Amino acid sequence: MIQFRHLLSVRALFFVVLLWVVPNVTTAQTNIFFTQFETTEGYDPELPLVGQNGWIGEGSGGCGFVTEYIEGQGQQAYLGYSPPMDDDFYLAVWRPLNFDPLAANLPRVKFSVLLSIEDSSVDSWDYFRWSVYTREGHRLFSVEFDNYYRDLAYQLDGTNDWVYTPVTYDNAQPYTLTFTMDFAANCWSASLDHQLIATNQPLTTTSAPLNLGDVDAIWILDDPRFPGDNYMLFDNYRVTAEQPAPPPPQLQLLGRTGAGEPWLRLTGAAGTRFAIDATTNLQSWTALKTNVLYDGLFDFVDTGAPGAPQRFYRARWVP
Repeated sequence: MIQFRHLLSVRALFFVVLLWVVPNVTTAQTNIFFTQFETTEGYDPELPLVGQNGWIGEGSGGCGFVTEYIEGQGQQAYLGYSPPMDDDFYLAVWRPLNFDPLAANLPRVKFSVLLSIEDSSVDSWDYFRWSVYTREGHRLFSVEFDNYYRDLAYQLDGTNDWVYTPVTYDNAQPYTLTFTMDFAANCWSASLDHQLIATNQPLTTTSAPLNLGDVDAIWILDDPRFPGDNYMLFDNYRVTAEQPAPPPPQLQLLGRTGAGEPWLRLTGAAGTRFAIDATTNLQSWTALKTNVLYDGLFDFVDTGAPGAPQRFYRARWVP
């Protein structure tokens, strides 16, 4: 449904001119990586996740697969439950992405994962994190699930401080965690279902390279002497990228020629491509003019308008 940015009605001669712009849309998403951890994708449930389909690990502890622990989702990966060996106090797993959003001209990257934190049956509770790293191994930011308080915090690069949020969760309850990262604007936001975790935070505060190496699932023991048997299920691990649409254009009626032809001006972001369409019935649209806004605007005179009893115009972005 079209939402009006602005509406202008001008009676001139025997026709009416109505102007609006079509609201912004984004380009189609490009899939960077997606997995549901199913056997049909080549995941062997009898083996650990690490070492399969390019997944890498650091540290030790439980890491494998279960079936239907999240109802209706088939096979899930899990992290935790079995304690690390020797002096290890954590386990991190990741699948290298090695994606450069700026070089690919796809600066907006979205990560999402379906997850559930399963509680301990012993009196020890640990932490589960999702961390974003560059190709050079620099950590950009982390979001942490505290399984004792059952709340969330986040941490930026260049600091050891955690920012605690009012977002909470329940054990054994599936949630979708989403990171939206704009590498061109150096900012990120995160949500857990419809709860906002963070918004407009810097990807880097230390001028680190703005690229995407991997998004890691991490289990960290609260007390290495007494590990909890809690664990994190995760599924539907998805990373996509897109080029955002430019800001919406503005369409103005500047006046009429001596023959009564509407004189329109379209203004928008320089270097972008926009079109002007026309209709007499708001159903069938005809493209009148498409142009690149080299200087941020172009003018158009509609020579076909005077013969129509009414005329409607819209401006839209052309990918």
